[in-house]
Amino acid sequence: MNALARLGMVSDFPSENQTSATADQAEEQKDYWIERDGQRFAGVHLLVDLWGASNLAEPDHIDRALREAATVSGATILHSHFHHFSPNGGVSGVLVLAESHISIHTWPEKNFAAIDMFMCGDCDPNRGIPVLEAAFSPSRIDLDEQRRGSRGE
Repeated sequence: MNALARLGMVSDFPSENQTSATADQAEEQKDYWIERDGQRFAGVHLLVDLWGASNLAEPDHIDRALREAATVSGATILHSHFHHFSPNGGVSGVLVLAESHISIHTWPEKNFAAIDMFMCGDCDPNRGIPVLEAAFSPSRIDLDEQRRGSRGE
């Protein structure tokens, strides 16, 4: 953890849901695979393109929006890291979740953001879409959903 802190990769805002496993919990390994519609898979992966979006050059705003999307989706936030590029002001960043991740890459000069939301277990990244819509006010959202690991187990 100290190595991550030195790199600036440990969030100043740890998740309120974050827990550490005890010896008893370690024995009780939970299966985070999902069973839905007769199919068993690792998790839901959303590719979200926001067109005509705003607030794409503000790392603090983006961090808050992605945190809220993770929380309403039922995810546990472990770390976050965002980088603000110049001169155009784009932002790239990631929330590392116990259940996987949310990442974002923005092009404010094009009013475009590409967001990647992958979650396993009881989490539902689709619940985070209204949060993203409210935070970035896009004129259009293109959404692609994949079931990861659906052919492997």
